[in-house]
Amino acid sequence: KVLDASTLSFGTRVRWFAICFIAGIVCSILGTALLWLPKGIKLFAVFYTLGNIAALASTCFLMGPLKQLKAMFEPKRLIATVVMLLFLVLTLCAVFWWNKKGLAVLFCILQFLAMTWYSLSYIPFAR
Repeated sequence: KVLDASTLSFGTRVRWFAICFIAGIVCSILGTALLWLPKGIKLFAVFYTLGNIAALASTCFLMGPLKQLKAMFEPKRLIATVVMLLFLVLTLCAVFWWNKKGLAVLFCILQFLAMTWYSLSYIPFAR
């Protein structure tokens, strides 16, 4: 029943959506602020990526995780979903395994664009 959003009251779902969404925004802003510290690129990449994951997870409270996963991988948004998830992973790979700061920043920019494209895929005729 935890995987079904209908087991939570509407108010609880909206509250947790807002908490996760705001946490995502805070993480992204915090990551951007940390970018200017020495060796802040790792913190930036981690917090920015966590922010996007939290924002993505926030919608689980509105629709439920299973329904969201089904919607994410529908044929009309499959490419947007895969590209978005790929850039989330590539950002972390660039900063932790490859130690390429410039690539990490590029992947964060592409992560932003991919998240925007993915989000627009939910708005009819927006893509």
